[in-house]
Amino acid sequence: MELIATTQALAETCSRFAAQPFVTVDTEFMRETTYYPKLCLIQMAGPDGLGCLVDPLAPGIDLKPFLDLMMHEGTVKVFHSARQDLEIVWLLGGLLPHPFFDTQVAAMVCGYGDSVSYEQLVNDVAKARIDKSSRFTDWSRRPLSDAQLAYALSDVTHLVTVYQVLAAELVRTDRGLWLDEEMAVLTSPETYQADPASAWKRLSGRMRKPREIAVLMEVAAWREAEAQSRNVPRGRILKDEAVIDIATSAPRSVEALGRLRTIPAGFERSRTGGEILAAVERGFARDLSGIALPERARSRGGNSGALVDLLKVLLKAVAEAEGVAPKIIATVDDLEALADDDEANVPVLQGWRRTLFGERALALKAGRMALSVERGRVVTRDLA
Repeated sequence: MELIATTQALAETCSRFAAQPFVTVDTEFMRETTYYPKLCLIQMAGPDGLGCLVDPLAPGIDLKPFLDLMMHEGTVKVFHSARQDLEIVWLLGGLLPHPFFDTQVAAMVCGYGDSVSYEQLVNDVAKARIDKSSRFTDWSRRPLSDAQLAYALSDVTHLVTVYQVLAAELVRTDRGLWLDEEMAVLTSPETYQADPASAWKRLSGRMRKPREIAVLMEVAAWREAEAQSRNVPRGRILKDEAVIDIATSAPRSVEALGRLRTIPAGFERSRTGGEILAAVERGFARDLSGIALPERARSRGGNSGALVDLLKVLLKAVAEAEGVAPKIIATVDDLEALADDDEANVPVLQGWRRTLFGERALALKAGRMALSVERGRVVTRDLA
């Protein structure tokens, strides 16, 4: 199969897809040595199963027709596990596909398990198998091999059947609104705006003191901005373990920084070492009154640990009975918050999740519901 390598050919192809009710989309990219993903291939297919491959690395090609298709309201854009694909679209044009459908999320709503893989979904739904031998090849090298092209095309042609089956199941079970809530998160620009000021959040779980959080905020923000400006992975600047080590130890001198085991020998006397120490000082200058500890770092009294375990059992029982993946109903953080507070501001106490699980969880906490075993399965039993 030939790659689409000109703007005119891409425009003609996208015009054809714009006349269809949906188009399946996937991308191949590289980001092992960069902060931002390098787009290497775009795959698309329509309801007829006919697909195409686009070479975004072709000299002179303009991807505007592709971006226009991503925003065409008459065509649903179908992806599987779309987070990174949508990030690429956002970086290309500052926009996100709409209308949009993620088959991995839909599969969770339809009871195929937590974060089901594309390979498994194709096997279960489309009754086909994918040759994964080309999955981790170098997609930036040209020419691409026949095996690479075949693998890339299969990613979108099989997705046609997967989408059609899942979409029909959502209609049958009347769970379309459940999916819409998840899609709203994936299609929110905030999801893809890598603000250095927010970089600390992904590392904050092990912090126990406001001062540690303050230093973490500054060091993580410095690393994120440095990685973005140099377009290299965060770990090339400073590994996560080192950032956490600096936040908890708060070194304020070259000698103190050099004593940390996660800092390479001599690193503390480099320009980067000086910037790290400056970030630590900015952390010490922060006002601690407005810094709250992460939920996981807060002490939990009484029997909340046992209660969380009980809520996990209830969650699994409800998920099995309703044919929904537990992960899409509630996270461990949700259950921990719910164990502490009946009015916690968490998704599991809102919308369809509250109806499906939240109300039962509250009833279990209040002693109005019990768990029992019938024929080897955990079931709920009203006590009121």
